[in-house]
Amino acid sequence: MTNFDLTGVYPAMTTPFAPDGSIDHETLADDTRRLERAGVDGLVPVGSTGESATLTHDEHIEVVETVVEAAEDVPVIAGSGSNSTREALELSRRSADVGADGLLLISPYYNKPEQAGLIEHYQTIADEVDVPQIVYNVPSRTGSNIEPATVATLADHENIAGYKAASGDIGQISEVVERTREQEFAILSGDDALTLPVISVGGHGVISVTGNIEPERTAAMVHAALDGDFDSARELHHELGPLSRQLFIETNPIPVKAAMEIRGYAPGTLRPPLTELRDEHYEMLEATLEQLEATREASLGLEPAGGA
Repeated sequence: MTNFDLTGVYPAMTTPFAPDGSIDHETLADDTRRLERAGVDGLVPVGSTGESATLTHDEHIEVVETVVEAAEDVPVIAGSGSNSTREALELSRRSADVGADGLLLISPYYNKPEQAGLIEHYQTIADEVDVPQIVYNVPSRTGSNIEPATVATLADHENIAGYKAASGDIGQISEVVERTREQEFAILSGDDALTLPVISVGGHGVISVTGNIEPERTAAMVHAALDGDFDSARELHHELGPLSRQLFIETNPIPVKAAMEIRGYAPGTLRPPLTELRDEHYEMLEATLEQLEATREASLGLEPAGGA
């Protein structure tokens, strides 16, 4: 799937772990198939939500390979970023070698390069790995911001196909849209609560945490907005609002893993240093999921959610 349309909903997948902390590949494959059946437009394993920071490089590639093998007809966009250009290039090459259709590259964290260093970092990988790549801006995790002018420069590269916007700054995201709207370049929200506003200023979809739990409703909201039906999109946005907020009430992916467990999709096991969701937040999440379940049929005409 060398060419694909970077629009719609791309769940930022969790990585399921067995009680001993090893990767549960069978559940990962099941989850891949569940999300594809739900109508998502693609899948994003081993990003921040996939606890990539606690995976070895070999585990990282094994997760990508499992998702690639389980997915039938949607693109797989593998997280392959690092604060070392050399390391990100290695992960990117290996991910492409096992069949990833695209790459999601977080900006280098902790060492906080200047804008010139960011351009060199991304262009180096794009020159060497011939698959579509998404620049990922999330200042809250990296400590630095990819400026709109930098994004516009990167968008000129034939292999740099999109931008994941997780700055929380809708003005900045709008400027990125303005600077790249004459190019084939996708702007994807990286914050579920801002997906509808991002689409309203010209965005193309979302790399979504909420989409792991409510893929059908998330897809319905995004595609309604992309089709210009903002009345329907707003209704779904507000239905999903409490869940989207609660999935970030503690550090991602702590809440979404609890939600996966509540829904029966996957175990809630996390790797240290992440800890289990606090009891009061767990109870709030259970109540929200129960409410979403109760409105599921009226909202989408679907059977109640649940997993093995």
